[in-house]
Order: sequence, then C-alpha cells, then structure tokens
Amino acid sequence: MALVWSESVESFDWEALSALFEASPPLGNKQPADLKVAFGNSMFRCFVHDGDKLVGVGRALADGVYTCYIGDIAVHPDYRGIGLGKQIVSELLRLSAGHKKVILYAAPGAEGLYQKFGFRRMRTAMALFENQDLAMERGYLEAA
Repeated sequence: MALVWSESVESFDWEALSALFEASPPLGNKQPADLKVAFGNSMFRCFVHDGDKLVGVGRALADGVYTCYIGDIAVHPDYRGIGLGKQIVSELLRLSAGHKKVILYAAPGAEGLYQKFGFRRMRTAMALFENQDLAMERGYLEAA
C-alpha cells in the first residue's frame, strides 16, 4: 500500500471527505460545502489517499504563535489499526511546532491515543455546542 499525503485543497473531492466522516462515527453528517470552508480556513491539513481513495484526514486551526487546535482526525475503517491515525497526529504536531499550546479535541474514548503524544486533560476547557443535549448524550460534556 503506497499512501500519498497532501495538504492541498486544490481540486479536492469534498464529497469523498464527507463520506469519510460518515464512515467514522461520531464524526459523520458533515456537509461537503461546510468541510470546504472548515478545511480551507485551517492553517494545517493532512489528506491521505490510497490511490483515488481518501483514507485519512486531519486538520489544525492555528494563529502561528500562541494556540493551535487539532481536530477532525478520521481514518477509514479499512485502514484502522495500521498506525495511520498516529501518523496524522504526528504530522499535525510537526506542522504546529512552535505554538505555545496545542489543544486537541477528541471523541470520547479516543483519549488514550492522544495521551501517548503527551496530551493531558484540561481542567478549564469549556464548550458551547450547537446542540448541547446531543453533545452531552455523546459524552462530550459534563452535566451542569
């Protein structure tokens, strides 16, 4: 398997990215047009293809100095267990080098992977979701 890595959004297939998120619950239900805006506005991106098939992705919002936020890491189910998620995180951390803090947003249950990179839970992080009830149901929020 010869995986090809890219950061470019030029001529990117946003439908394929939407399908990858759909195959990676709880990340699914992201519209192609919204993904184009989100990834286009991200400072760092990793797209991983196996031939024409998009098999992994990740992105980071960053200000270039103080804060970098890593999120939207997804690996196609057929490519899990081979270390691709770790490689995507490693690449985003390499690209984010020099930021004073890197914050990572993880799906509940995935924290163990990120702890291996040195990430620790924050005591002060808070969030306001479009659908607070659904976020609580999925384990992203604590009860008030």
